[in-house]
Amino acid sequence: MSSEPSVLYDVPGPRARWRYRIVAVVFCLLVVVLVGIAARTLADNGQFEARNWEPFTIGTTWTTYLLPGLKGTLLAAALSIVFALVLGAVLGIGRLSVHRPIRWVCGAIVEVFRAIPVLIMMIFAYQVFAFYGVFPSGQLPLAAVVVGLTLYNGSVIAEILRAGILSLPRGQREAASSLGLRRGQAMRLIELPQAVTAMLPALVSQMVIALKDSALGYQIGFIELIRSGQQSASYYRNFFAALIVVGVIMVAINFALTTFATWLERRLRTRGSGGGRSQEVTPVDADMFDGAPGVDDFAQDRTTGRRPGD
Repeated sequence: MSSEPSVLYDVPGPRARWRYRIVAVVFCLLVVVLVGIAARTLADNGQFEARNWEPFTIGTTWTTYLLPGLKGTLLAAALSIVFALVLGAVLGIGRLSVHRPIRWVCGAIVEVFRAIPVLIMMIFAYQVFAFYGVFPSGQLPLAAVVVGLTLYNGSVIAEILRAGILSLPRGQREAASSLGLRRGQAMRLIELPQAVTAMLPALVSQMVIALKDSALGYQIGFIELIRSGQQSASYYRNFFAALIVVGVIMVAINFALTTFATWLERRLRTRGSGGGRSQEVTPVDADMFDGAPGVDDFAQDRTTGRRPGD
């Protein structure tokens, strides 16, 4: 907490700072005690014994259960994120269209798919695809999971992009119009790149949600990491160890995704500011103005100190 005065809160005095420190120490001690009790309980039940962790040192555990599940999770997440970004961009721009019917249609799509639970959309898509034979039977769960995640996350991303575009200063749109850019060109070349850069943390959070929601495909028989971890735990009877391993894998994937997004955001911001290098200003040569209407007269006035026609 800053010791500088702020309009939002009063700077704490010496007694308040001591009170905050005491509360922090008590909270940390409470957390340590709770973690110790949980670890002691797990140890008494034999959850830390080596036999529970040995299956994860065997190659067949990974090739039979975890790696196929991890492949399904990454494939469903990657496809749904790509499709959701495309759908979100289309719906987000459509909600800002100058044509009222387009705004209404895009707004209705966003509101409907954002309100329906993802699992219901997955089940509905699975039943429709199975009834009409849209996909082969082996691809039905993956297609249903991707469709459900795409519709939900695409509608959320549309609102994120719309909020990012609306947060930009109106002068940029007016400047683009003064340069002769059409509405679509200004949106594509000026507003949308800035909105994506500004809202990238929110977009990454939505990608992480898409990655975790892929586990809902378990209900329609989709082979993903959580389901594979449960199958492994049922076979080896080590549920706690399997949950820990699956949780570590999910944290590693999300950390990698967040790290990539942070790098991409920094790169986009740096490129937008000229790569961090100072922009050289081209010196203005007086000859550049020769022949320009109305400029020669003004230059002559600055030299002679007289108005044109004097």
